[in-house]
Amino acid sequence: MTSFAGTRTWRVAPAICGAIFDAALPADELAKIEHRVGAPDFWKDQAAAQKMLQRRRRLEEDVNLSETLKRRLEDLAVLVEWAEAGESVADDLGRSLDELVTLVDAGETKKMLGGEHDLKNAIVTIHPGAGGTESQDWAEMLMRMYLRWSERRGFKREIIEVQPGDDAGIKSATMTIIGDYAYGLMLAEAGVHRLVRISPFDQASRRHTSFASVFVWPELPEDVEVEIDDKDLRIDTFRSSGAGGQHVNVTDSAVRITHLPTGFVVSSQNERSQHRNRDSAMRVLKAKLFDLKMKEQQAKMDQLGGEKKDIAFGSQIRSYVLHPYQLVKDHRTKEDVGDVNRVLDGDLDALIKSYLMKKASGTLGQATPDEQET
Repeated sequence: MTSFAGTRTWRVAPAICGAIFDAALPADELAKIEHRVGAPDFWKDQAAAQKMLQRRRRLEEDVNLSETLKRRLEDLAVLVEWAEAGESVADDLGRSLDELVTLVDAGETKKMLGGEHDLKNAIVTIHPGAGGTESQDWAEMLMRMYLRWSERRGFKREIIEVQPGDDAGIKSATMTIIGDYAYGLMLAEAGVHRLVRISPFDQASRRHTSFASVFVWPELPEDVEVEIDDKDLRIDTFRSSGAGGQHVNVTDSAVRITHLPTGFVVSSQNERSQHRNRDSAMRVLKAKLFDLKMKEQQAKMDQLGGEKKDIAFGSQIRSYVLHPYQLVKDHRTKEDVGDVNRVLDGDLDALIKSYLMKKASGTLGQATPDEQET
């Protein structure tokens, strides 16, 4: 079994798949849930019922994945037998092995997303740090990176609000990334991001360091109760800002909501309808208030919105260096990527998976003094 590519992968594949994806336990639990769902009083406690249905969906995905892996392994076994018999199946075997590795990799990532809110959509807000145009441009680069990443994964995106920068970039942006496990994946991005480059805005072509922060919240379903008293809200309407053209609103349809007790301010200006903008802004406010409520009630929920650090040196979770060399370095996982442009174009999966693995093992770190100054 040394005459064709991928043999070593094949030798370990059955052990890996069997260790990670054992369908027996999920199938047993799934049978118990199905029995409970059929009970006459199942919907008596609707919140508990919804959680159980969500758990059923997760278990069904696990069982389906296990069955798919089993079929792929059986197909590979046949190809291996043909290869050992001298058949010319190297290309088919290599392709099947690559598909299996991709499937195992995706399944392994999903297995690490078992948090209460990981399955939900993600509300993402980006703010530039100090530095004016430099940081505002960097914030827009991050927004583009996440839009491209979500496109790569087949997620939908809704831009809720964007405040253009004074000369370039953005002053803030809020968007919803819609898809299974969007929140669990995007939580890896919550924190301060640092860019080092030759500034395109500096006539002397000097090296600049810019910072921007990313905050992430789970989008909550309608049946999650978050008490919001109308008298605690100040709602302002204004005309949407933008680059101009036929799609810019000429009426005061954009909405800004201030929650007076907490000082939270959320805006939405992407929709033409004032009513729809108000609904979008309320979803963001609801997520923020829920995040605050959970932090007050349970210390273990402190990471729901990402760690709120100063947007400055020493607080970054990841650095993107474009000069004097090319490197993306995640300071929590020590993961390095040499192709910065590929990452900025949305290829984040390796960085996110590394974060999830380190988080699961309790070995996440932070930037060292040398990394802070690099």
